[in-house]
Amino acid sequence: MSTTAGAFLSGGIAACGAVTATHPFETVKIRMQLQGELQTKGHQPHHYRGPFHGVGVIVRNEGLRGIYRGIGCAYVYQVLLNGCRLGFYEPMRHGLATLLLRDSTKQNLGINMFCGASSGIIGAAAGSPFFLIKTRLQSYSPFLPVGTQHNYRNAFDGISQVYKAEGLRGLYRGVDAAMIRTGFGSSVQLPTYFFAKRRLVRHLGMEEGAPLHLASSTISGFVVCCFMHPPDTIMSRMYNQNGNLYTGVFDCLGKTIRTEGFLAIYKGFLPHLARILPHTILTLSLAEQTNKFVRRIEQRILPASTLGKA
Repeated sequence: MSTTAGAFLSGGIAACGAVTATHPFETVKIRMQLQGELQTKGHQPHHYRGPFHGVGVIVRNEGLRGIYRGIGCAYVYQVLLNGCRLGFYEPMRHGLATLLLRDSTKQNLGINMFCGASSGIIGAAAGSPFFLIKTRLQSYSPFLPVGTQHNYRNAFDGISQVYKAEGLRGLYRGVDAAMIRTGFGSSVQLPTYFFAKRRLVRHLGMEEGAPLHLASSTISGFVVCCFMHPPDTIMSRMYNQNGNLYTGVFDCLGKTIRTEGFLAIYKGFLPHLARILPHTILTLSLAEQTNKFVRRIEQRILPASTLGKA
């Protein structure tokens, strides 16, 4: 295992590689979550009907630039989120296992879920302003608009406009929803990944390598999507709102369900799944490789005593 700084770096690099491939589905997911916002059934537009239909509609009308709106913010957010998640998870787990179980090598589901959620919440809070601007950039469309439209030239223009109009509080609008959403996902992502990895090795005889990483990541990605999508929908709406349409997480949840029905919180589930499966697979699989690479570099430049504590 690399040092905390090394794991942060390798996790961020891996996530940036993954987001490059999966960003188009994220754009479709956000637009599907926002279309028909607070409109009763029968009056809702259906511009985007699924992951591949949505990608096709956006590319035809807006080109590749449209489907990759907000990619710069996505890179910054992924470095912060996954850097924290992959960088802090193991040190936290190691410390708690030593404190509570008297053995840092022991695995405990409760400790693993707590550390997964905590490290994810830290990352979500750190990257929230960038996710807010990313959401607004991706939701903007000059051809088939859905939800509130925010016309920012780029990420820096978006941050500047929000800060001038609403101050620091505006940049952190919806951070509570982001922390809940990421806490849900992170509490199951890494524990599920490592649990699946151990079971595949024990019961199917798989060995360390790309096939094991791929299978474990696939299982983890599916579980994450099922847990995370409802708070993800709430987060998208709170980030994209103009003014005070929603006063908080539960107000947004209540208004959405009352107006659009319970299944509204699962709008965009398929593009979310289409994004999160390859994203999780790529992030965790690449993290295994980047972590080894960073570890080799650390062995050359850091003293052995520092590595021994990592």
